[in-house]
Amino acid sequence: MLRWLIVLFLALMLISWLTPLLQRMGFGRLPGDFRFRLGGRDWNVPLASTLLLSLLASLIAKWV
Repeated sequence: MLRWLIVLFLALMLISWLTPLLQRMGFGRLPGDFRFRLGGRDWNVPLASTLLLSLLASLIAKWV
């Protein structure tokens, strides 16, 4: 279980580091990505971007 927590932590760190780069490339602003303000905070739910990145990762994994 500790191994999964470490992997999850590292994945979240990687995502947080790559977020500015991905936003400059247009991810997070696709149709299907939701952005709203609730309780004084901005919330971002990138559904379409997640599906697109998942498809890209699966294609790369299939070819490798």
